[in-house]
Amino acid sequence: MIWIHGDTRLDTQNASPQTHPIKNIFLGRHGLRAGWSILTFIGLFLIGIITLSAILGLLAKHLPHSTPHEMSPIFASINEALLLGSWFIAAWVMSRIEEKPLLSYNYSGAHRLPRFLYGLLWGFLCASALVLSLWRLGFLTFEAAPVFNLSALKFAFIWGLLFFTVGFAEESISRGYLQATFTRGIGFWWGAIILSFGFGTLHMGNPGENPIGLISAGVIALVFCLSLWYTGSLWWAIGFHAAWDWAESYFYGTADSGLVTHGRLLTAHPAGNIYWSGGTTGPEGSLLVLILQIIIVIAMLLWWGRRTPSPFAGSAFKPPADPAPPAPPQPTSTVVQW
Repeated sequence: MIWIHGDTRLDTQNASPQTHPIKNIFLGRHGLRAGWSILTFIGLFLIGIITLSAILGLLAKHLPHSTPHEMSPIFASINEALLLGSWFIAAWVMSRIEEKPLLSYNYSGAHRLPRFLYGLLWGFLCASALVLSLWRLGFLTFEAAPVFNLSALKFAFIWGLLFFTVGFAEESISRGYLQATFTRGIGFWWGAIILSFGFGTLHMGNPGENPIGLISAGVIALVFCLSLWYTGSLWWAIGFHAAWDWAESYFYGTADSGLVTHGRLLTAHPAGNIYWSGGTTGPEGSLLVLILQIIIVIAMLLWWGRRTPSPFAGSAFKPPADPAPPAPPQPTSTVVQW
């Protein structure tokens, strides 16, 4: 009997084939590279916007539109349906290309319903704290007390449903697929900074916006990214976003980027220095909103920071690490019998 040692066999099935250089430009270890994924998503989203705009334009010719200073529920619903529908089409197509579930784009965290409900609570409380502070300091005045009737309840429900759609659409577009893909490509916080800057910049197109309002839009986007960092999903941010807009626009009747809502419960007007009152922009254009946002961040760090490990901890400023490679094949011994 003779022992022959060191007969290492190559695993030809698991060996990586040589990849063409051109293919390397588009494909990485995890499929389509993040940059190309983002460009493809944006292209699909714009195609969806153009297509759905044409369809909705035909349907909405005889529907009431918003005035320069007042937003109607129907017009707002059409606008949000356009945005949300375009996002869904683009994200669904990308989920098929990437072979991932749609909820994997920052919607699959644990405790989704409690997160959403807590977001609703804190959104309303924070908006109330801002509006009532402006009122107590003399930078906001209210008209006569509201009349509670069926019409008020109807508009409360309509705007509640609509602002939920606003929160879902804007969080999906700004911090859903794009944030998940930026995290895969360059890291969570680099993506959060880029998208938050873009979120603030997009508000430049809103009527009545001022520089403080643009800054606060970018800062609140980072606040929502911080909630995503700790909770692993956007449900808290969606609840906060929806309740904040509902409280500000419907319940207290303040302006939001220069627009007020039709059928609002209260009616508020800015008073005094526009840097403190927010002027025609509304409370989001007041310096007080920046102070409030800092307080919110501190509260989140104290509440979540000490006891909640982030699911994105390994990819804060860099792409997530690949899993450990399999162990190399070990030399085998072959017994040759004569």
